[in-house]
Amino acid sequence: MQLLLTDRLACPRCGPGFGLILLADRLVDRRVHEGTLGCPNCRDSFIVRDAFADLRAPPRGELAVGLAGACPRSVSEPPDRERARAEQAERITALLGIPRGPGTVALIGSPARYSVDLVEAVTDLDAVVVDADVASWSEHPRVSRIVSWPGLPFFSGMLRGVVVDGRLGQAMLFEAARVTAPKCRTVVIEAGGDATEVLREAGLSILAAEAGTVVATRG
Repeated sequence: MQLLLTDRLACPRCGPGFGLILLADRLVDRRVHEGTLGCPNCRDSFIVRDAFADLRAPPRGELAVGLAGACPRSVSEPPDRERARAEQAERITALLGIPRGPGTVALIGSPARYSVDLVEAVTDLDAVVVDADVASWSEHPRVSRIVSWPGLPFFSGMLRGVVVDGRLGQAMLFEAARVTAPKCRTVVIEAGGDATEVLREAGLSILAAEAGTVVATRG
């Protein structure tokens, strides 16, 4: 997990009014590999292990199966599947409308699998992937790996863009909208029929909605 990202993290239990404080045990190239993130309000602590941050509020238990699947490029893919992934990654990059960095985008659930393609396509852009499956992913210098519950552990309006799996439900769509910065975009894939209304209620304007994909912006 990137060291700079830790300054933007809020307590998933107490909300965006309370930032987390990092106690790093091992840093390598400005990335946190081992450490603890603590909340000064509820006094809870969240573990960073093998550069993966578990930001779930209690009760935690074992990690469930997520939506992201195996780490991109870590296993041999059939040519047609690799081509399909690359095409979808290119499409998502275009929907976000970010020609260049700096900035950070979040990919939540199944969109996490396109994170490596995205950051390598856009200069100076970093990504944070949010899903239980990413705990086992290998490290990439511009991708931070976390899991979070019940909300997203970011201050409001701080992300350059968010891509979220609509199957995660209305609460996650509200959270994705909350952390999207002004004039930036929230992209929903696998969007349900209520996604556009949820994003409008969250204060976003709909730019496009078709074929299970919704693109919205703040301001």
